[in-house]
Amino acid sequence: MNDIRPTDNIISFAIPTKNCRGRVVRLGPALDQILASHAYPPMIRDVLAEAVCLTAMLGALLKDEGAQLTMQAQTEAGVINLLACDYRDGALRGYIDFDRERLAAQPVEPSLMALFGKGYLAITFDQPATRGRNQGIVPLEGASLAEAVQSYFFQSEQIPTLIRVAIGGSDDRISVGGLLVQHLPEGEEGRERLHAQMDHPEWEHVEIMAGTVTLAELTDTQLPLEDILWRLFSESDEVRVLDGKACVKGCRCNEDHIRDVIARFPKEDKEDMVDDEGNIAINCAFCSKTFLITGASLNN
Repeated sequence: MNDIRPTDNIISFAIPTKNCRGRVVRLGPALDQILASHAYPPMIRDVLAEAVCLTAMLGALLKDEGAQLTMQAQTEAGVINLLACDYRDGALRGYIDFDRERLAAQPVEPSLMALFGKGYLAITFDQPATRGRNQGIVPLEGASLAEAVQSYFFQSEQIPTLIRVAIGGSDDRISVGGLLVQHLPEGEEGRERLHAQMDHPEWEHVEIMAGTVTLAELTDTQLPLEDILWRLFSESDEVRVLDGKACVKGCRCNEDHIRDVIARFPKEDKEDMVDDEGNIAINCAFCSKTFLITGASLNN
């Protein structure tokens, strides 16, 4: 088992007697690094923190090395124009583009509809080694992003799922924690899969237990994640901690990668990109860095 830290870590667990699996995550310094790339107002910062936490839990469902989970919001007439997050092998990144004038006109606690307008959440599981790419789209409905993702699993994947996300800490340093639990009907492992039932007795029991998790437990950076699982499930069921996965801020932009991408464009397009000084300026929205690529270097 990997070293399990109180923060910047994901724990995978299973409850075999109830045919359930789950993930619990808490992010601190890694999340701070993601948020520090932009001066987000508190309301927008919290939306991105929730989105990054969800991305970590969903990404941890992937088993293949190099597999990637991408979550994007497609919005219309809301405060947020773009939300994009992804996860690969523990590396997380996220970005929000928003309208400051619309944000200023919002109440203290705007609804999900006010933030995203008529929006949809696209969740893409990319597992090139086994299942290839699978994408699901779900309306951004409910009180939070967590509720929208929870609905995605039942509507698109037919998997009863409970998700809880909490944000805590101070204005200059926040922590976010999340719990995801799913019921995998008997037959999931290689046999015919049963129809998903939200009222299945096994799932009802686990859902009630998982629902008692508190916001303070999820965000308490001094509370080991394993202790949350023992408190929720161990009295009545055997909970197995499978492994821990460290999380880091991971932006994959660098000059070599950007130069390789630009080199694939037609010659005419590359010439149009070059400025008066002979450079191509590429801005990475995730890390807020600008890379200057000389036009001449692309011809070498």
